[in-house]
Amino acid sequence: MRRGRIIFHIDVNSAYLSWEAAYRLQMGEPIDLREIPSAVGGNPETRHGIILAKSLPAKKYKISTGETLHSAYEKCPHLTVVAPNYSLYITCSNAMVSILKEYTPKVQRFSVDECFLDFSHMDNLYEDEVELAHIIKDRIKRELGFTVNIGISSNKLLAKMASDFKKPDRVHTLFPEEITCKMWPLPVEELYMVGRATAPKLHKLNIFTIGDLANYDRELIYIKLKSFGLMLWDYANGIEESPVTESNHIAMKGMGASTTIAYDVESRREAHMILLSLSESLGMRLRDSENCCRLVAVHIRGSDLLGGGHQRKLHTPTDSTEEIARIAQELFDELWTGHPIRKLGVRVSELCSNDLCQISLFSKRDIEKQQLLDKTIDEIRQRFGTYSLVRCSFLHSGIKPMTGGVGEEDYPVMTSIL
Repeated sequence: MRRGRIIFHIDVNSAYLSWEAAYRLQMGEPIDLREIPSAVGGNPETRHGIILAKSLPAKKYKISTGETLHSAYEKCPHLTVVAPNYSLYITCSNAMVSILKEYTPKVQRFSVDECFLDFSHMDNLYEDEVELAHIIKDRIKRELGFTVNIGISSNKLLAKMASDFKKPDRVHTLFPEEITCKMWPLPVEELYMVGRATAPKLHKLNIFTIGDLANYDRELIYIKLKSFGLMLWDYANGIEESPVTESNHIAMKGMGASTTIAYDVESRREAHMILLSLSESLGMRLRDSENCCRLVAVHIRGSDLLGGGHQRKLHTPTDSTEEIARIAQELFDELWTGHPIRKLGVRVSELCSNDLCQISLFSKRDIEKQQLLDKTIDEIRQRFGTYSLVRCSFLHSGIKPMTGGVGEEDYPVMTSIL
């Protein structure tokens, strides 16, 4: 084991698809979704929504994350598509974290499918970091049924970069002395925090590889990109010193749920029902992540593809489905002009731990009673299935509640009910 700081980055390979595949195999299905052209996303019946994750065989058809199901089916007519299941993903993520905490107490959940582990100064327990990574990787595969990549380095940035090397089911190192041969030849787009908007700006400066950025004049990059440019320059040189913070929460700035509708929505009541359905998804996810939100936002897109958004900051943080839905519906009423709607979305942000949420003295509702009701509904749905409890208002509406939805993507309204 190297002396000093040792950081692991664990990244689940094609997380949503892997978790769905592992679950189905455990339930007795003979086909492994990872071995056929398959994807998670949207509604396979109406072919609306977007691709959230895809299998390696699906990549051969040039199917990409974020593209529409309609486009994916055009590339691969026999593509197998399954709808997202957020509750399953949280269960799988929690099971993985439980295993990781057996090796070190310093585990930071970076996202639902990523974790950082700190093994610094633990060479008296583990003799070799690469051997340890293989033990953890193989145990996750054996006990949970899905694979991970593990990156190893002396800081979080380089560990994360290493885990993105060749996939799946691999262990990679990227220590400072390996940067020049392993990281600098890569396209600059592969550097953490370099996105679609930043890459063209770097290209205009004749920066095409991470090495180009690392060897660029630091003062000049500041002139061009200000403090963000300095951060990227540091990252390109492997400079990053943030600690692995122990947390039971999945780190996130916000979460959202949206739906692309197969028909024009022209009535306020129907729009309100869809917003309630989206709010049920968000409320359950907030409570499961042990967070409350301080801001609720709504966005609309019409059949003419034009749209807008509206948001409101809350005086008191909340994780209540009823409260989120009420605010979302009020925001919608203030925003909507009466034009036909094809897409609706709700987003919550400015999250805080629900341990810190205080009950407002001016609330007109019985908050404690509502929290107990939400908790009971969540427990029943987690135990007996998403649709074991359905609001009576949905029974004859043609709208299916989206309590299993996954944020930041399309999750279509279904026109039939169970």
